[in-house]
Amino acid sequence: MTKSINLTLKVWRQEGSNAKGRLETYQARDISTDASFLEMLDIVNEELTLAGKKPIAFDHDCREGICGQCGAVVNGRPHGPEKGTTLCQLHMRHFSNGDTIYIEPWRARAFKVLKDLIVDRSALDRLIQTGGYISANTGGAPDGNALPIPAHTAELAMDAAACIGCGACVAACPNAAGMLFLGARVSHLGLLPQGRPEAASRAIAMVKEMDKLGFGNCTNEKECEAECPKEISITNIARLNREFIKAALGAADK
Repeated sequence: MTKSINLTLKVWRQEGSNAKGRLETYQARDISTDASFLEMLDIVNEELTLAGKKPIAFDHDCREGICGQCGAVVNGRPHGPEKGTTLCQLHMRHFSNGDTIYIEPWRARAFKVLKDLIVDRSALDRLIQTGGYISANTGGAPDGNALPIPAHTAELAMDAAACIGCGACVAACPNAAGMLFLGARVSHLGLLPQGRPEAASRAIAMVKEMDKLGFGNCTNEKECEAECPKEISITNIARLNREFIKAALGAADK
């Protein structure tokens, strides 16, 4: 039998990047515990719209946990209390009747608040543009078995490729570091033979761009790994550091 709960929401409202933000209080009534967190916000927004008030702005797209568009800090935790779960896949059964829930946007220098819970995450796109790709000649697709790759290496690369670029690692880090995101990208490409020719230039270019965009650096707090909805390991940060140091030493020798 479906259960309904009543909640008090403390939601961050901010009209724009240069506006002063504040927490506003809303009541979410008769919310089904089968509803997702974003569906709950939809219900609240319907009531606000009917009352002639501005709805809460928040990011979302696929609502299947794969696009990386959703994201907010729920009671101090990016994507909420459940491990390995995106905000759109978080269900209201993980909350209790009468709970007060604080909902805020990502907090990071590189992520400017655009409106309410929406932040500008284009800094992650600029990191990808700097080196998160491989260069390949155009033409017919090569045989998938032409380059044999050990199973263990392929698994590590696929684990890193699971990153959806939501930015939770940045929001969770006390330094607002982009190292887990960057480490996942560098690992995904650098572990595979197709990505090795540009491994050195990729590491240097992406780390420089990360610093330029205002991300912090890693101090091994591990919040990023704990809050990542795809459970990306911080071993990818260690791999990024190794790639960067090798590339920097190689450039110094030339």
